[in-house]
Amino acid sequence: MTWTMAAPALSAAFLASLVEVVEAFTIVLAVGTVRGWRPALIGTGCALGVLALLVLLLGPALTRVPLQALQLVIGVLLLMFGLRWLRKAILRAAGIIALHDEDQAFIKETGALRASDVGTADHRGWMAGLTAFKAVMLEGIEVVFIVLAVGAGRGLLWPASLGALAACVLVLSLGLVLRSPLARVPENTLKFAVGVMISAFGIYWTGEGLGVEWPGADLAIVGLTVLLLGTSLALITAFRRNSVETAA
Repeated sequence: MTWTMAAPALSAAFLASLVEVVEAFTIVLAVGTVRGWRPALIGTGCALGVLALLVLLLGPALTRVPLQALQLVIGVLLLMFGLRWLRKAILRAAGIIALHDEDQAFIKETGALRASDVGTADHRGWMAGLTAFKAVMLEGIEVVFIVLAVGAGRGLLWPASLGALAACVLVLSLGLVLRSPLARVPENTLKFAVGVMISAFGIYWTGEGLGVEWPGADLAIVGLTVLLLGTSLALITAFRRNSVETAA
């Protein structure tokens, strides 16, 4: 495994995980603020345990799948996943749909928790823990998918896992220090970057699965990333120009 292979996998997993962990942390922070940190941490810990078990079970299982078939399936899934993020990021950057706001998400979640202030203290604590568990599981499953998809088949599970772990440590460290929603994290910019990188990986793996001989081997991922980035920026410019002309 060379640095040219490991660096894109680590970077893609780090950026994708950063987005998901910020979203999960916002909900866990809301639970801890309204219902206390004990149920929030218990729910988070249980979810992390389940996610770790998924990685341990699925990682070795994927190594038994024929490499070319694995590359094709993972490539198509990554492409679908990346283009979904990239589409939303382009529309947000062009001003067609609203930007995601972690402060608003935090206010909405805390309001929902306070509105459900019924039942005994034990019942409320259990529901709070379940809310934290579901948030971490839903966002965490996407992180696990990214790690497995980026790392499986070419011995890149460790770099991808390290990227995801680094994102978790960074968000949790900042969150514990600030004790507030990480609204200053440029999440929409991150989603744009992640959409570009994951889509590039998706195209590359799909080509590998179909037997395409990429010029430059793994370095083709860099070329695909540049191509997608340029196309996306051109689309944003075109959409903005169209919006201005329509408004005029």
